[in-house]
Amino acid sequence: MGHLHDDVIRTVSDRDVRFIRLWFCDIAGTLKSIAISPSDLETAFTEGIGIDGSTIEGLTRSYESDMILRPDPATFELLAWRGDVNATGRMMCDVLTPDGEPAASDPRRVLRDALGRAEEKGLEFFTHPEIEFYLFEQPYTQGEPLRPIDHAGYFDHVHRGQGQDFRRTAIEHLEAMNIQVEFSHHENGPGQNEIDLRYADALTTADNILTLRTVVKEVALSMGQVATFMPKPMIDHPGSGMHTHLSLFQGGKNAFHAPGAEFGLSRMGRQFIAGLLRHAPEYSAVTNQWVNSYKRLWGAQEAPSYVCWGHNNRSALVRVPFHKPTKGTSSRVEFRGLDSSANPYLAFSVLLAAGMAGIEGEYELPEGSEDAVWDLTERERRAMGIEPLPTDLFRALEVFEDSELMASTLGEQVFEFFLRDKRQEWQRYREQVTDHELRSTFSRV
Repeated sequence: MGHLHDDVIRTVSDRDVRFIRLWFCDIAGTLKSIAISPSDLETAFTEGIGIDGSTIEGLTRSYESDMILRPDPATFELLAWRGDVNATGRMMCDVLTPDGEPAASDPRRVLRDALGRAEEKGLEFFTHPEIEFYLFEQPYTQGEPLRPIDHAGYFDHVHRGQGQDFRRTAIEHLEAMNIQVEFSHHENGPGQNEIDLRYADALTTADNILTLRTVVKEVALSMGQVATFMPKPMIDHPGSGMHTHLSLFQGGKNAFHAPGAEFGLSRMGRQFIAGLLRHAPEYSAVTNQWVNSYKRLWGAQEAPSYVCWGHNNRSALVRVPFHKPTKGTSSRVEFRGLDSSANPYLAFSVLLAAGMAGIEGEYELPEGSEDAVWDLTERERRAMGIEPLPTDLFRALEVFEDSELMASTLGEQVFEFFLRDKRQEWQRYREQVTDHELRSTFSRV
């Protein structure tokens, strides 16, 4: 076994760890977990732990079932909310087939492959997410209004606020697990909060996002609250996005930076943005995977609805933030389309693939838009060449289905399962008769 394996075994012994949770996720990004005892650690590292994959969404085909979890020792951390007595550890896992090959259906494998293709060209992909979510007083119950824990707004300091206590505890837990937090604050919506993670390589960031979601939900429950990363839980309030800053590094230097260029953005950076824009309709089904995601995108509250980029334009899909001319590492691209409930492994994979297609195809970046795109007329948008994002999941899936880029990035098994699963979600949604329909139609006809 490697030295990392030995380090984990030594820590488990020294810290009196009683259980180790092996974490992985399904195609939708839902966290899955099994627990093993310290006596099973060596076997987990050398042989892996067998599971029945047939019960996990999209993990196996109908004629397959046996899968193996292989823990990544570099991700070992103690679960802070479980305390130091009879401690519990966790490791992220790669999913393997019984013959030890990476499983085609493992979202973590999809991202590893995407990163590997970039690495072949000498490029490393880094991401920095700003993760929004809501805190409510109780779980959703049909017919009952949602009750946020406060009625504060953007950056508000709530005296003796539950949100402040929540954020402090959540951040303490995250940092105890070596997940570095850059900022946290109250967001625009009542009970809405944001926690921003520091820059890291995309695989580490995706692991950290899965962990953050778990920490947030655990801390909320411990305080008698409920957290949700649903894209748009309330009609009259902003949705929860996951604006993510993206950058490529080459030879240890920021490949998006060019001294003296407009916005400090290199030719490669401009091509990357052009790729994000051209392929946006194709990957929308992945970055915005729920029926509810399109209520956020088309909710007219700073969420991007149109395929454009800008510098100070916060209604754009892609924004180039201000950079410090003396600090080359600060050049980056902010992608504003992601919502907080996306599968981060798949989302980062398709964003990287779109950007890399722009670089490899030497796409020309169209003119930026500094207007509030929402305030333009449809004719003005057309004249500027600004196209809309898909307006609902059905339209997103139509474009996704015909995309060779998405099929090659995700791999046949993930691509086909994702398409089938999301079509079923749309069909179930389409069959519903909503309160809105009853209110607007029942008495009129």
